[in-house]
Amino acid sequence: MFSGKLRSALVIGGQGIRARKLRTFLSMVSLFLGVLAIVAVQAGSEIAERAMLTDVELQAGKDGTMMGYIPGEKGAPAIVESTLKGRADAVAMISSQAVIGEPGVRPINEGGMPFEYAGQRGDYNGSMTFCDASGVCHEQKAPEKKPDGQAIEVNMVALTGDIRRFKPFRPVSGSWLDFATAPSLAPRIVLNEEAAKGLDRYRVPGEMMIEGASHHVSPQIIGVVQDGSSTPRVYLRLDELRTWMPAAAETGSSDIGRFRGGSGGTQLEVYLQPGSADLQQLLKAKLVGAGLSQDQLHFNTVNSKERMESELRILRLIFLGMAFLVLLIGVAGILNVGLATVGERVEEFALRRAVGMSRMLLAGIVLAETLLTGLLTAALAIGAGAAGLQIALAMFGSRFPSLQGTAFPWEAGVAGVIAGLVAGVLGGLIPAVRAARIPIATVMRA
Repeated sequence: MFSGKLRSALVIGGQGIRARKLRTFLSMVSLFLGVLAIVAVQAGSEIAERAMLTDVELQAGKDGTMMGYIPGEKGAPAIVESTLKGRADAVAMISSQAVIGEPGVRPINEGGMPFEYAGQRGDYNGSMTFCDASGVCHEQKAPEKKPDGQAIEVNMVALTGDIRRFKPFRPVSGSWLDFATAPSLAPRIVLNEEAAKGLDRYRVPGEMMIEGASHHVSPQIIGVVQDGSSTPRVYLRLDELRTWMPAAAETGSSDIGRFRGGSGGTQLEVYLQPGSADLQQLLKAKLVGAGLSQDQLHFNTVNSKERMESELRILRLIFLGMAFLVLLIGVAGILNVGLATVGERVEEFALRRAVGMSRMLLAGIVLAETLLTGLLTAALAIGAGAAGLQIALAMFGSRFPSLQGTAFPWEAGVAGVIAGLVAGVLGGLIPAVRAARIPIATVMRA
């Protein structure tokens, strides 16, 4: 595998390391912190990138996903629902508002605001003006003033399928929606953490009011997820919601939970897997045929990583520069030890030259010692970094859910090996050149 001279250099270099264990240990100590700094910076940047990307994916979706925004008017929800029915490569989200608790009262967090701002409600004002997607503005009368009561307002998200293939929601407790079973008469809902906080903080009746529904709904809470949203949300199956809204199901209207004081319509988002251009064109054709304008249909590809790369690259370069300075200190230490070792072994090297060893092989022996020392140090630093990561995750992983299940990145291991080799070359090059220049006449000192 190796040439004779290279193999000889490695064998003799290994023997030199074994014969001078203390000096090898001192060289490794001076180099260890530098290599560990490189490993830590590389591992930290990779983990930070994955954590940031995971948090962004909770809201925007995974990279490569085709995301479409569609106005919830002119029967668009019914068209999208029928087109995506039974398909595994696309999911639609129809978002609207709902109230859980006492009927006919003013919600504690009116408008679906986060509960930390629930006590900062304003009073009802006069009429308001809003404009739809076509630019036509309408005047909306002020809503009827209702008495305060025990109720919370949530953003209700009806799903046509499992959204987790596009948005990797993290389970907190319970289970997720099962789309393989028959629709339930009592809708099963999954809360996000903010909605769960509201139900835990305020003891409200288990009754949900949805505008357009024939009756008030008594939902079954089956789980809690982390979805990256700061506003209270509940997720449920669209087919189970349709059971309580037969009129909307038949007419295809957009009266599913009309926003209170908002734009008077629903929010409709469609998520398509990469390579679903045919389905995208089919949706556009059906929606344009139903009367929507082409300009109202917006599809784009999620590319969060590209937007974050420039910021992460700058931070990585800054910390890598600091780590490289620490590595240079280790290189200086191994260089000093190498020069001292060559000074003590002058007679040995001169004798090897006298018996016919070439200058190149002599330099290779010295360089092999520093390279092997650098590789051993890199192995220890990588092991220490991996062990430190596992300890940190065990101690603090519960506080940072995005880091759960994180493994030691292989990029950090590669960076550690490269740092060890570079340090070995830089720290051993000058001693190797000095050893190669030792004259044969020096053997006469012995």
